[in-house]
Amino acid sequence: MFRILVADDEGIMLESIKSIILSNFGSECQVVCVKTGRAVIEQAEAFRPDIAIVDIQMPGLSGIQAIREVRRFNSSMVFIIITAYDKFSYAQEAVNLGVMEFITKPVNKKKILDVCIRAMHQVEEARQKLSDDLKIREKLELVVPMIESGFIYNLLRDDTDIYRNDYLEMLDIKTRYGFTIVLEFGDGVVDGLMTNAVGANVRLNKYYTQLRELVKDYFDCITGPVMGNRIVLFVPFEREKTRYEERVEIITRTRNMIHRLEAGIDMQFRGGIGMVTPVEEARDSYKGALKALRESDSHVVHITDIPAITNYDGEYPMELENQYFQRGAKADKEGAAACANEFFDWMLEHDGNVRANIEVKVLELVIRLEMTAFEAGSVRYGFRYRENYLAEIQGAADMAALRSWFIRKTREICDNISTSRERESENVVSRVKNYINENYAQDVSLDDVSRLVDISPYYFSKLFKQEVGENFIEYLTRTRITHAMRLLEDSRYSIKEVCLMCGYSDPNYFSRIFKKYEGMTPSEYRER
Repeated sequence: MFRILVADDEGIMLESIKSIILSNFGSECQVVCVKTGRAVIEQAEAFRPDIAIVDIQMPGLSGIQAIREVRRFNSSMVFIIITAYDKFSYAQEAVNLGVMEFITKPVNKKKILDVCIRAMHQVEEARQKLSDDLKIREKLELVVPMIESGFIYNLLRDDTDIYRNDYLEMLDIKTRYGFTIVLEFGDGVVDGLMTNAVGANVRLNKYYTQLRELVKDYFDCITGPVMGNRIVLFVPFEREKTRYEERVEIITRTRNMIHRLEAGIDMQFRGGIGMVTPVEEARDSYKGALKALRESDSHVVHITDIPAITNYDGEYPMELENQYFQRGAKADKEGAAACANEFFDWMLEHDGNVRANIEVKVLELVIRLEMTAFEAGSVRYGFRYRENYLAEIQGAADMAALRSWFIRKTREICDNISTSRERESENVVSRVKNYINENYAQDVSLDDVSRLVDISPYYFSKLFKQEVGENFIEYLTRTRITHAMRLLEDSRYSIKEVCLMCGYSDPNYFSRIFKKYEGMTPSEYRER
């Protein structure tokens, strides 16, 4: 159905155009006729036509003036201007207003039908585009929550570098900082813990879409999945620290959000808010949010409001300590050693007279770095691995020897992490190379070998190229061509047989690939 508005101050012209349209398009069109520019504007709002055929010269507002007003609230209507005056100024403004056609009187039936058909096609294209856009939006409504869930899972991992930049791009996150909010829910609170966590999980899953929409009314945030009886929100932030007023506002918004959630969902909520951190350290913000929940019975609590939660006596180089663990976990031997050296300088300056305190801190840092590596699966761990640590630390002749032990142990841990990763990578790549060498004549795919080593295709591709220096397809092709060269030297096999024996079903494709790698066709190679 097309809604068509015809505007002309001549009654005969109106009836003529209406008759032509209805007699040719029948029930496909609904036609309304008006005689003034003002009526055009009124019908544009009331009738909402798809197409408007408008005369320029009408009593009161001209057709051009009427179109200009309509364009303020309707940009999609297709306008066709008819006039007895062939004036360039009118045509120029008509173009500026997006008019589809500018025709002069007298107009005949063929011209009216032709311009109506083209206008209808334009309307149908616009409708189809709108329909396609809606379908895309519907699909995005399904995909975006999955991407956001993946982003949250990634943030909570120890190794957040793997996919982080991909998620930031997909979710259009441009800030370097952010903070987390952990929402905890249940039937009630007993001794600081939510009750009936399992039942609450089941119930909240039914309201998850509603919850996502509601929290985004309060924060421009990334919403994680339901994990147990918690949901994690990540809120991008412009700066590395919140001012007092901003922190109060965040708490207030969180409180209001929770009141809305409790009003719409029959269960109780609590909120813990972590500190602002760089995006790559968001796991620390998450830990802070959890700690805020555990150490307070308030409805909503910010980590910085917990008394002495991160305060130390005097100054303390917390940022330096964090860098030590981050660089160590990444097997950055020299970076971690530099942090260790700088930290030792700080201890000498602030507590140089009490060696026991420095010994305890050195032992703590080394053991924590080892545990970080162990939890990440990078090194082995045994109860007796550290049996000599105390003796070695206490036996250090002086502070220089103690510093040397601290830095040496730091480097050893980083070496162990690096060696473990390299060994695992080499093992994975070695298995795949052996598989290719044994099965190159078969249909070998990236999915096949990824499944063989139980690693996702994306991560395996990256790992394989890092270790081998070329991607999987390039290595497979080079292996096949190497075997083909050996077989071509044996005159018992035809080129077609060699093609099949090397995993190719199309001789022409085989010839093109062979020439690309060897600079000559299989036939030319055999002749040489």
